[in-house]
Amino acid sequence: MKNLLILFVTVVLLGACAPRPEFQQGMTERKFLRQNKEAVLAGLDGNQKTYRVNRGDRFFVLATFEEGRLVKLEERDITPGWMPNQPKNDPEGNNRN
Repeated sequence: MKNLLILFVTVVLLGACAPRPEFQQGMTERKFLRQNKEAVLAGLDGNQKTYRVNRGDRFFVLATFEEGRLVKLEERDITPGWMPNQPKNDPEGNNRN
């Protein structure tokens, strides 16, 4: 009986330590905001809300919710502000800024 109790406690503790997915399709908006306190509202479009979560200096995540459920997740690069404008190609072959 004592061994069974020890086994049960061990299984419960190991289950509690398992990694939980940060984002999953269909998760609630409330759970997302609880896990990502730094999330900011990036857009409203009808019944869709999009939140932005920064991931360091180079990436951010856009999470789109429809009727309170996660429907779309995108990871994007941050374009540095110091990056100069890239020259645009003219149809005649001349480059202009």
